Amino acid sequence: METETATPWLTDTEQCAWRTFLDVQRMLTHQLERDLQPFGLTMNDYEILVNLSESPERRLRMSDLATATLQSKSRLSHQITRMENAGLVQRANCESDRRGLYAVLTDQGMATMRQVAPHHVESVRDHFIDRLTPEALDSLHASLKPVAERLRGKRGKP
Repeated sequence: METETATPWLTDTEQCAWRTFLDVQRMLTHQLERDLQPFGLTMNDYEILVNLSESPERRLRMSDLATATLQSKSRLSHQITRMENAGLVQRANCESDRRGLYAVLTDQGMATMRQVAPHHVESVRDHFIDRLTPEALDSLHASLKPVAERLRGKRGKP
């Protein structure tokens, strides 16, 4: 495809790598979602549970959780409401900032995390980690690290 642009088109090798990455990302996410369904969780739910379970006092400010999970504040609020209704999290007021709210992992949420985590790790191993050699994993990490760092640096910037 010819266009009048200063940006060069992807080479065949670049195109192949890019499309393979997209295919793997979509298919892996789809499979991991399917593997969480028996527990009544989505990948977004699981990511929230992980973030809260790894935070001091199992709590995060809603704005920090939105940033960590790359969700808009509005979308996260709806997600937290759904998870509150399931007993996994609760909202708590921020004593130092009356406008701020925390998302807090409940005991039931922590129990769910402990139940689901081994199954999720097994799924990640089966569909991803165990398909690659240790050398390939090292190479993949080294290859993707600069991309992740650049994207982390662009958060909130156009």
